[in-house]
Amino acid sequence: MLRKLIAFALLLVIVSSCKEKEDEFVDYGPIDKKIIQDYIKEKGLTNVDSTASGLYYIIQKPGSTLHPTLLSVITVNYQGYLTDGTLFDASATGSPLNSPLSYLITAWQEGIPLIGVGGKITLLCPSALGYGPQAYPKIPANSVLLFNVDLLKVE
Repeated sequence: MLRKLIAFALLLVIVSSCKEKEDEFVDYGPIDKKIIQDYIKEKGLTNVDSTASGLYYIIQKPGSTLHPTLLSVITVNYQGYLTDGTLFDASATGSPLNSPLSYLITAWQEGIPLIGVGGKITLLCPSALGYGPQAYPKIPANSVLLFNVDLLKVE
């Protein structure tokens, strides 16, 4: 009987700690959507489209008919910004990024295949499609990110 009481008490502790974690969850989807929509309005951006996942994008130049897939290795020049205009990362001049698309953030996996080789796209990424709750030295947790990407090559 004592074992059953201890097991029940332990179960209650586990359930209540799960509930506390659940209560701490913040759904940034609606927050990020508002940040992106406000940014679009503030900057007067036009020709903005979005996907079902919440990725907003502007195809600056469609490029060729050769589009990457998740299995592709891509070569790109890019700049990454926070919505306040802070540049947090960029490919070095003359040294583009070369990577399997599947290794990159979800926003890139979804957005870059929308253009072909020679194309240019601006991605407005909700935090869930970027780095989510993970903070980096120049990127705060749960940040909306903006990327300008030039697709140079697809292998």
